[in-house]
Amino acid sequence: MPEVIPSAARKAAFAAVASLALLTTACTGQSGSGATDDASKDTTINFWHAWSAPNEVKAVSTLIAGFEKAHPNIHVNVVGNMTDDKINQALRSGGDRAPDVISSFTTNNVGKFCSSGALVDLNPFFKKSGIDPAATFPKTMNEYTQFDGDRCTVPLLGDAYGLYYNKAEFRKAGITSPPKTWSEFEADAKKLTIPDGDSYKQLGFMPDYHGWETTTEHYFAQFSPTYFAKDGKSDVAKDPAFEQGFSLQKRLVDELGGFQKLEKYRSTLGDEWGTKHPFHTGQVAMQLDGEWRLGMALAAQPKLDIGVAPLPVPDDQAAQYGKGYITGTIAGIAASSHKQNAAWEFVKYITTDTDAVVGFSNDLHNVPSTLAALKSPKLKYDPRFKTFLDIAADPNSTTSPASINGGQYLVTIQQFGYDYESGKATGLKAGLRKTAAQIDTDIAQAK
Repeated sequence: MPEVIPSAARKAAFAAVASLALLTTACTGQSGSGATDDASKDTTINFWHAWSAPNEVKAVSTLIAGFEKAHPNIHVNVVGNMTDDKINQALRSGGDRAPDVISSFTTNNVGKFCSSGALVDLNPFFKKSGIDPAATFPKTMNEYTQFDGDRCTVPLLGDAYGLYYNKAEFRKAGITSPPKTWSEFEADAKKLTIPDGDSYKQLGFMPDYHGWETTTEHYFAQFSPTYFAKDGKSDVAKDPAFEQGFSLQKRLVDELGGFQKLEKYRSTLGDEWGTKHPFHTGQVAMQLDGEWRLGMALAAQPKLDIGVAPLPVPDDQAAQYGKGYITGTIAGIAASSHKQNAAWEFVKYITTDTDAVVGFSNDLHNVPSTLAALKSPKLKYDPRFKTFLDIAADPNSTTSPASINGGQYLVTIQQFGYDYESGKATGLKAGLRKTAAQIDTDIAQAK
């Protein structure tokens, strides 16, 4: 698989999710109010997206070329390398140069996009086209593109998280297969760890929340948590999945040397996106990561013997082994657009046309976002990549749900994770109650 390095825009999207000042009352147009244009007439629509790396820009150009060939009367004007913040400024101001169609790297802002009215509800468009989203998209992707019954976004490729492991180090340690349960994972992580005084020659796994992709939501997906109860209140203090998830991570931190020792080691390691990532260099033997890591690792260390598997599950959920955390890119139509029918033809093509989705997936090496594309014989990938295709299609896979204030609740949970793993917070149950209360307060203030 060729090297696939997430663009700076993508990295910024992950890092700045909670701080984005998305509009809350910027768009006053109702869903469908701009769907009065004749999509069979010659027209030009504006498409704003976040991709910026050369291979990404080329892939988007190929995708658009396919659409324009199928719809020669609709021309697409492209504006790339756009963050959610810039997109929302444009949606707020409107005008001929504003986007008709947008694409975002983060699903955490779906709640804001939908509740603000910035993007139109796509349900009427799907119904008009005779497309059933539930039968078109994987279950989790279908869920994370909606908020309170408003389907203001649609999946456009996805990311699935799994376990990477160094097969050579597994053989040295006498480990014959990847761990399927967390108890097996704990045993393997300890067996693969080689201490070196107050540091390590090799660490079996870096469990710290400040690590690379080892965030609370990625861990907790394996416990199938319920973030919010039916009344909309935070379920963090009531659903045992969160207590189990925090307990597992803290146990790993303690068993693998303690927080201070791990943080000291982490400070000596390479960054997430560079060629010196610690999994590439062999400084860690196992890594929780997304599907893109395979291409990056092979490009950095082509002789590295890489194994790929789903993340482990709790011992009492062994039957659900194969599930994982799912997220991805989303697309939507601006409520301020006066060309919504033409915009829908474009959105429909790039998100539901099987060959278009497969081609885009092949070019970007992300997970396809339709059930048909996941099974397409035209899909090209390293055999190990199939692990992520299976995770995406697994009905037990989960994501973090949309919220009216975006990903703020995830930041609150993660902050407690920082305090708990470091020992700053010692009472888990009390900490979860405090975390839930803060989440409820933040959501109430956002309404």
